[in-house]
Amino acid sequence: MATFFGEVLSVYSRAVEEEEEDVDEENEEDEEIRRELEQKREVVLHWSPEVSEALRSGNKLQCSDFILAVGHNAASFLSAYVLSSANWDAVGHASVWNERSRAVTGQHSEESACVFHRRKDNPSVLICQVTCYLAEDQLFQWTEKVFECLQHRELNVMVLSDGSVADYKTADYLCSSSAPFLRSLHTGAFSDRPVCQPLEQPNIITGLPAAVLNHCQVHRVAAVVYQCYSDVIGPDSVTMETYKLALTRLGRSIQLDPF
Repeated sequence: MATFFGEVLSVYSRAVEEEEEDVDEENEEDEEIRRELEQKREVVLHWSPEVSEALRSGNKLQCSDFILAVGHNAASFLSAYVLSSANWDAVGHASVWNERSRAVTGQHSEESACVFHRRKDNPSVLICQVTCYLAEDQLFQWTEKVFECLQHRELNVMVLSDGSVADYKTADYLCSSSAPFLRSLHTGAFSDRPVCQPLEQPNIITGLPAAVLNHCQVHRVAAVVYQCYSDVIGPDSVTMETYKLALTRLGRSIQLDPF
């Protein structure tokens, strides 16, 4: 604004100031919502008192074999053929919340979606069943937090993962009668021979199995993923039995129960 003397004065507007204050308040509210959402989406591990005490003392879980089952058929296979005996203890679970897994903290449905079991007579064998959805931003969290609790020396990791035959790419005609079938992918530190043929290009492994395999590759941990391609979407006994072949190399660490 200019006076008739030629002096230039600053223009003051209460409306502009109030608008800036509103923007600042909105930014603060958005930031608070973002922080709350990040906190809500954090993957939290809940261990048994015995395991929690050991971890608080600075000790990692002495684990020789870690078997991770991702998907309903893989998890159901372990429940039916391995965990059905009384030789296993549930030692923990993970809490996961996201847009597709909205279980309320503390409910049994959440606790049973990602459970850790340990053998009573051989505590170095750990099993985890994951049937919940993990969002992209939670895969790294889950993997880092779980493997932070495990000693890496002489650790062997096996991942059993469900896949749809519709996602399997091949140049040859794939007869529906050939499903379900296994394909494998392993880290450079894995020295054993896989029980099935390797996953052919351009097929890839995604989700939690990919995050675990990548972590093991970086940290030079022996790990193998067995992906079971099936033409059945839901739990299926034939698909579950396909995983039997994967556990034959574990010898005395895992014994299959009759079903």
